[in-house]
Amino acid sequence: MLLVVGGTGDLGGRVVRLLRDQGNEVRCLVREGSDDSELRRLGVQVTSGDLTEPGSLAAACQGIATIVATATVIARRLAGAKKPSIKEADEVGMASLVDAAEAAGVRRFVYISFPGVEDASGSPLELAKLAIEKRLERSTLQRVVVRADAFQEIHLAPLGRFDLAAGKVAVIGKGNSRRRWISTADVAALLAAVAVEPDPPTLIEVGGPEAISRNEAVAIAEALIGRPLKVQHMPRLVARLAVRLLSRSNDGLASVFGTGLLQDVRAADWDDEPLRRRGIEPRSATTYLREQVRLLADTQKH
Repeated sequence: MLLVVGGTGDLGGRVVRLLRDQGNEVRCLVREGSDDSELRRLGVQVTSGDLTEPGSLAAACQGIATIVATATVIARRLAGAKKPSIKEADEVGMASLVDAAEAAGVRRFVYISFPGVEDASGSPLELAKLAIEKRLERSTLQRVVVRADAFQEIHLAPLGRFDLAAGKVAVIGKGNSRRRWISTADVAALLAAVAVEPDPPTLIEVGGPEAISRNEAVAIAEALIGRPLKVQHMPRLVARLAVRLLSRSNDGLASVFGTGLLQDVRAADWDDEPLRRRGIEPRSATTYLREQVRLLADTQKH
């Protein structure tokens, strides 16, 4: 049986559906109060618990061969949730999950991270990811760390301050470093694949099929919508100060600035080969933007 931690989220939910479609038995750790109706409809075994409750993790890990961990509290923190903090859930809580997995005799642990985390600005999410990667290195588990580039649905969308409807885009730094923005569906397919394949690598760095910069993405979007976008630039120094000043008071926003800064200072030297090797045909950033412009046009018609 596989345990998915984060199954009520977008990425984790996609992983669960793929694993169930393959006929795998799946258990999900679900926080009290979360909507687990879709998981139950899929025939998933649901167990109540939380990353910040070590006792619930021990119970959830019993009888599990592989864990797929996609859970993060950053979306809840950005939405205004008071607790838990990113450190409490993504770092301390996830480390407790690794502890519980070792104690229960779990064989494999699949963890989602992102490229360049070891050279990042030190935002709360980056520190948490790096801490868990190092904890997994010290563990007895067969670790599979999937470092996926920035998700298209977040960083090329209003949440990532790339708002086509409002005609506004934010660029941290110079905006010239090329990234390989990746589809959430493609990352989910990769996670589901490495969860069950016989001998996956311990570290996979992956991105989408297209290497473009933030500035190039803006130009593509402008061509698609037929009008210029209002671009707001934030110097790297300001972003670094924001990470430092906000890390305690607003760890979600600090992590957003940290991620944006990392995208500007670290060009992608990874590609989509891990996807294609597993028969996953990746969606490009341009295709995603074209789809968003089409949806925007349909919305405006109605």
